[in-house]
Amino acid sequence: MTRSQILVVDDDDSLRRVLQVQLEQEGYFVASAASAQQALSMLQLRSYDLVIADLKMPGESGIDLLKQVRSQHPEIVVIILTAFGTVETAVEAMKAGAFDYLTKPVHPDELSLVIARALEHLRLINEVHSLRASLDEKYGFEHILGRSRALLQVLEATARAARTNSTVLVHGETGTGKELLARAIHHSSARRDRPFVVINCGAIPKELLESELFGHRRGSFTGAVSDKRGKIEMADRGTLFLDEIGEMSLELQVKLLRLIQEGEIEKIGSEAREQVDVRIIAATHRDLHAMVEDGTFREDLYYRLAVIPLSLPPLRERAEDIPFLVEHFFKKAKDKVGRGDLALPSALMPYFTRYRWPGNVRELQNVVERIAVLAHNNEITLHDLPEFLRREKSSDDALEIDLSPQGVSLEAIEKELISRALEKCGWNQTQAARYLDISRKTLIYRMERHGVKRPQTSQVS
Repeated sequence: MTRSQILVVDDDDSLRRVLQVQLEQEGYFVASAASAQQALSMLQLRSYDLVIADLKMPGESGIDLLKQVRSQHPEIVVIILTAFGTVETAVEAMKAGAFDYLTKPVHPDELSLVIARALEHLRLINEVHSLRASLDEKYGFEHILGRSRALLQVLEATARAARTNSTVLVHGETGTGKELLARAIHHSSARRDRPFVVINCGAIPKELLESELFGHRRGSFTGAVSDKRGKIEMADRGTLFLDEIGEMSLELQVKLLRLIQEGEIEKIGSEAREQVDVRIIAATHRDLHAMVEDGTFREDLYYRLAVIPLSLPPLRERAEDIPFLVEHFFKKAKDKVGRGDLALPSALMPYFTRYRWPGNVRELQNVVERIAVLAHNNEITLHDLPEFLRREKSSDDALEIDLSPQGVSLEAIEKELISRALEKCGWNQTQAARYLDISRKTLIYRMERHGVKRPQTSQVS
């Protein structure tokens, strides 16, 4: 174990020597200096964890030394000693940044206790710095992999958004990394030391979502056996990430709008309103514009959320990133499954780049790991790839549009697209609406407008 480094600064030779011997016996590495100037010179040559300095010394005082240490070496902890203990000098030392202040003669046990506390304080600071560095590596923008122009443009706008407290609305297909982007915004913002709280609005039953968000009072409904803090309260002074915001009911949208406008919440079963300071980042894969037109999403809430709108491009729109992502995920997968000798020939890369990846980056990562686990030999072959990567894309799945020189009819294209989606989903309107990323009400309206009808021979699923 590395010994802690302590520098003792005192113009009294005998006291300096006594302190040095005592601390060396306790296992510390100890050096000494007779003046503040000598101490500063020594600090330039060696790294120390702790400085113990006398307050009254010829030339520069202990307070002068303290101020310079805090300025030039802020990572070093300083303890001040003096034979002239007064409230005023103690206050001055603490204001200047001293960890503690002891009066002479110092009892050895008291000094040992203060030093132990100071070094523990230093250890915690270093752990926080280490954690911060790991969080930056894990959640910083550099962790969002890709070099395509489409992605870099989004990241540039996101970096600017991180410096503000404005609400952010992230749109993107499933698997594009919406939560990762939200975490990067939080960890690059002034709120980085406060909580980042996530709630998926589509994964919690609507009747429970209000309690999860806003909390409740004991006895406010059956099963409310105690008071409960909501996710919004947990995120106070931090960031609240509302994933799949498009799934939130209109009733809850009203309460969320009040939170954004007034900065206050009202728990279930309580008439009192509580103030909170929360930055909101919302995300959705749905077309909120269409939902506003459809009446299933409040227009005023939409514009409150979309102060800074960001749109993550799907993987098919940044195909140049796919080889880089495959190599990155392949290396991680090999390490994870213990197959360091496994090789992926570059000749197989076109099979990855021409697939459309409907599950985006998440799907790509899962597929690469599956290949690494199931590959028969140390070199991956075509037969190790999933069947959907090996086969050519069926022409039935592609929507071919003839852009003739005379022009095209947008209504005709929309009618054809709706008809094809309904056929694909067996004329199940709910599934077809989900496939087209619109509400069922909007689908029915557009079916009526275009005269799209189910053939008599078709059966409703």
